[in-house]
Amino acid sequence: MNNQTSNLLDALEEKFKAIDQKTNTHLEGLLWSKPITYWDYIQTDALLNLQTQRTVLPDEMVFVMYHQVNELLFKMILWEIEQLCHSQKPSTEFFTEKLRRISRYFDMLTTSFDIMGDGMEVAQYMKFRNTLTPASGFQSAQYRLIEFSSTDLINLIDYRFRASIDRNTPYSHAFEHLYWQAAGKDYETGKKSFLILEFERKYKEKFLAFMQEYNTINIWQKFKQLPQEDQKNENLVSAMRHYDHTVNITWVMGHLNAARKYIDSGQGSGEATGGSDWKKYMHPKYQRRIFFPELWSEEELKNWGEGL
Repeated sequence: MNNQTSNLLDALEEKFKAIDQKTNTHLEGLLWSKPITYWDYIQTDALLNLQTQRTVLPDEMVFVMYHQVNELLFKMILWEIEQLCHSQKPSTEFFTEKLRRISRYFDMLTTSFDIMGDGMEVAQYMKFRNTLTPASGFQSAQYRLIEFSSTDLINLIDYRFRASIDRNTPYSHAFEHLYWQAAGKDYETGKKSFLILEFERKYKEKFLAFMQEYNTINIWQKFKQLPQEDQKNENLVSAMRHYDHTVNITWVMGHLNAARKYIDSGQGSGEATGGSDWKKYMHPKYQRRIFFPELWSEEELKNWGEGL
């Protein structure tokens, strides 16, 4: 037995001893295990069988797969955010690198709207979309988790109610005044649409728990916990601003413009599948979603989402 093999066995002994396991048992298990293959590791067969159409229209498959890819990228973003926000004392370099990773995923999402905008026939979309009602991309829970973990909750509150909400406001009350409630609630009657009622039935408890978990460790709070000198680091500030602009302007406008091509095509009702006021919900100038307002000038804040 050479030294390298001996050292590896010693290291294994230490590893399994620390968890009260027998090394020989694990080595024997390794003896009978199958070699790993790409398709087993990636779970290719399972992944490629997750696409189910509700119609016979070919472009519906594009629509399904595109949104599944989006959800996978959202999961990658949340994976990076979790590492950053649960790090006790992240260095400036670590912080900046995580933000750059997250932004690259959103950059990819932004450029991918060409697939939606130019990758489906309008006539086909206007037919199969009717089978999707009342489901809506609005109901992406992972996107909401990204928002909750990126910024202080006040920055996600409908701007009409921000003056009446602060850090002492119960999460359940703040939840009722999140900006996206405007897409599914009639504020004159207080009645919620089926779209948002089903969304809340499925995810509200998870959302409330997540809001509480990230209240003091969201990306903005982690940034404010850095030493003052680090908060002025040009690379970090640039990464923060890029992330904010990408998520709340570039990505949103890419989504809005893709939706306009189909919903405003003249071949349908002009309404979203979930019945939301999609233009006011999506356009950044209306809700003025800004994760890190302190990193923008007064002029930049004033003109947020304008001229797009």
